[in-house]
Amino acid sequence: MPDFPANASLLWLVALAAYLLGSIPFGLLIARAFGLGDVRKIGSGNIGATNVLRTGNKSAAAATLVLDALKGALAVLIARAMMGEAAAQVAALAAFLGHCFPIWLKFKGGKGVATFIGVLYALSWPVGLAVSLTWLVVVAMFRMSSLGALLAAGLAPVWSIVLGYGAGAILLMVLCVLVYTRHAANISRLRAGTEPKIGASKTE
Repeated sequence: MPDFPANASLLWLVALAAYLLGSIPFGLLIARAFGLGDVRKIGSGNIGATNVLRTGNKSAAAATLVLDALKGALAVLIARAMMGEAAAQVAALAAFLGHCFPIWLKFKGGKGVATFIGVLYALSWPVGLAVSLTWLVVVAMFRMSSLGALLAAGLAPVWSIVLGYGAGAILLMVLCVLVYTRHAANISRLRAGTEPKIGASKTE
């Protein structure tokens, strides 16, 4: 675990700022900017990139993916530059929670995969790259985005230890649990064999 600074009370301000940054609902905003309507009324009702893609607009989905990842990465990088590694980890958790439970949308947000990847790259880019490649391999094999996300998140703490970022292993375990919690419905469908594959018209 990282050493906490003497002025640890300031970490609450870091957490608040990171939460507010993470809570920006880019999927909702981008869908409206592209004239696609309210993404919460489309497909699964999720505000993430996967559901934005169901509108048929790949550019909007790509923009959502990038911005959701970027807000997580920025929260971590700014916090680290200001107060060090402890603040970076606090910001990572807070930004992720902001995306999943945004105050602007009555705490009904996305599943957090893009933001999760974003904070990983900022915390340790080798871990972020390993997790991204894990997701890509699983999706290429099984054509299930949710399965890729679950396996990638589950392996994130392992990758952190293998690739020399053991200080972040506990944080990544917490984030992994949150990712799995947000994917509870997907897990149920995976167990039942009813989880749709990429390209299918069913909701996620």
